[in-house]
Amino acid sequence: MPITSHITIRKRIVILFLIVAVIITGLLCRLAYLQFYKSSWLKENAIEQRIREIPVEAKRGKIFDRNGKELAISINAESIYAIPAEIQNAEDTAAKLAAILDLEEDKLKKKLKQRMSFAWLKRRVDSETALKIKTLDIKGIGITQESKRFYPNDNLASHVIGFTGIDNQGLDGVELTFDNYLRGRQGAIIIEYDARGHEIPQANHKYVSPTDGNDIYLTIDVVIQEIVEKALENTLRETQAKSVTIVALDPRDGSILALANKPDYNPNRFSEYSPKLWRNTAVSNVYEPGSTFKIITVASVLGDKVVSLQDRFYDYGGIAVQGRTIHCWKHGGHGSQTFSEVVQNSCNPGFVSCALRLGIDPFYRYIENFGFGQPTNIDLPGEAKGIVIKRENVKPINLATMSIGQSIAVTPIQLITAAAAIANDGTLFRPQILKEVKDKENNIIRPFEKDVVSKVIDKETTNEIKNVLEKVVSLGTGKNAFVDGIKVAGKTGTAQKVGASGYEAGKYVASFIGFAPYDNPKIVMLIIIDEPVGIYYGGQIAAPVFGKVMAEILKYMKDDFNAGIKSNTENTNNTHAKVPNVINLEIPEAIRQLQEAGFNARIEENGSRIADQIPKPHSTIPRGTSILLYTITPRYLTGEITVPDLTHLSLKEAADVLANISLSIETVGYGNIVAKQEPLPNTKLSSGGRVIVYLE
Repeated sequence: MPITSHITIRKRIVILFLIVAVIITGLLCRLAYLQFYKSSWLKENAIEQRIREIPVEAKRGKIFDRNGKELAISINAESIYAIPAEIQNAEDTAAKLAAILDLEEDKLKKKLKQRMSFAWLKRRVDSETALKIKTLDIKGIGITQESKRFYPNDNLASHVIGFTGIDNQGLDGVELTFDNYLRGRQGAIIIEYDARGHEIPQANHKYVSPTDGNDIYLTIDVVIQEIVEKALENTLRETQAKSVTIVALDPRDGSILALANKPDYNPNRFSEYSPKLWRNTAVSNVYEPGSTFKIITVASVLGDKVVSLQDRFYDYGGIAVQGRTIHCWKHGGHGSQTFSEVVQNSCNPGFVSCALRLGIDPFYRYIENFGFGQPTNIDLPGEAKGIVIKRENVKPINLATMSIGQSIAVTPIQLITAAAAIANDGTLFRPQILKEVKDKENNIIRPFEKDVVSKVIDKETTNEIKNVLEKVVSLGTGKNAFVDGIKVAGKTGTAQKVGASGYEAGKYVASFIGFAPYDNPKIVMLIIIDEPVGIYYGGQIAAPVFGKVMAEILKYMKDDFNAGIKSNTENTNNTHAKVPNVINLEIPEAIRQLQEAGFNARIEENGSRIADQIPKPHSTIPRGTSILLYTITPRYLTGEITVPDLTHLSLKEAADVLANISLSIETVGYGNIVAKQEPLPNTKLSSGGRVIVYLE
């Protein structure tokens, strides 16, 4: 019995030993696994549990026009964040914050209870809200500086500039296409906490500084852009059109001087506008160009020498092609005329005859060489490539209609790029919107370079085209585009719009494309008026806009264009001056201040006080330039009073200024000097609108 008991005990000891050995072996294996295979993962998780990383946003680079005028800047804004692990009472904290931040209390409570090291509560709040949060002094709730995108010129060039999202990422326009240059690199504040969520005083806190974005300079000239946009506003109102577009381009290098569509939007408040208004129709919309496309037909038939300007044609009022008659706009036709007169008169049968003589393959060679049916690759998002019938499907009737600008759809940027090739002796340039990119040390990291696509026609042919297009303006259908003292070349266009079931009654696109001076072009411009009400002929409504705008641009430029892209660092102190701000002044005082600064004044409309001016205040332009002054009329009083700059004025002075222009004042603070204001200067308000001034 004792022997049996002894053996049993020994067996039990062995079994226990084996069990312990297996457990120890398992623990050793687990330890080895954690030590050698999972060490980095465990280390990262341990760091994550005790490290709080508060992001420090990089300041987005600025956007300037070609002369250094600010188009987009970043201003400081404060954002509210939470560190949930530090919050002691989520319910109480949510109740206090919800009202201030205008957030739902239940959703805020859930966010504060989440197991996460960092959470945004509200981004880019106003200074008054941030001050209220600071006053509460709640543990786990903090405020950090971020930058907010601001567009000082509101709607100006909105379709070019675009806008940014909540994380300062580019969403449209050059903000999107050059986002990599503008965005910069985010930094962080790194703080170490213990297991209870308390900050460790002697820990290695770290600040990783952000890298601000680069600045970009556009080829846009802000003064030309202002002239163009004011003309578009007037045209939209007078014609009651669906939309209007102007593109102005320097044919010598392909740089865009102005690009605008109306209606447009304010990128500071882009979310308040329909996404349809964000669309840049100058690059994204296609349309039948009508007779403006005839300049390509002229280039084709003259380039291949199938006709000369002296060849004669007889217009009976129409021409039959494959059983369909293409009519001339003039009842009874133009009779006998030279090809030069065919172009002057925009005679459809004459153009059809020439195109049929040329043939399908040569005509398509010119269409492709001029860039139709393919994107121009301008640095703007959403570019369409146009619509061109496949060559193998083209019949004589298609060739005939294409020769007069039907059965083909183009974008405005394609058409003006092609016209620029004719203006510059036959070289097709890629249109460009970017002048240069500079880093924060003012070093150029991407310069402007001409981008030659191809040589489409020879100089001799372009000289013939320039001469005949000049006669279109001086003798033909484009007479209303006349500019006093400057010879202009151009072509009118009137196209009936095509719908799902064919041409739509009463819907037309009126247009004009041209360049000046005709023999040595410095600027090419395209005007498009979509669905005007009433008169719809391009020669009657688009050509006059072209003439007026071109005259203003040439006056501003003094016909002294410098070849290529100028550096904005050139010294112009002797010949240029800053335009004084005369908005809201009486006319005599405005004229006096402009004359003292070396400028002339030109009054538009019949009010007594200035509502707006072009060029805008503080623009640097040549002395002697005429400043367009738009006066306050009932049109402005109903919604376009310009808020003046009140900073540094006394409370009484600010109140008097606002009272004189039918705006009310609200004060914040107890001082006597205006430190800042809302809304910002140059914002438009309705009559009786309120301006908040912060006193110090």
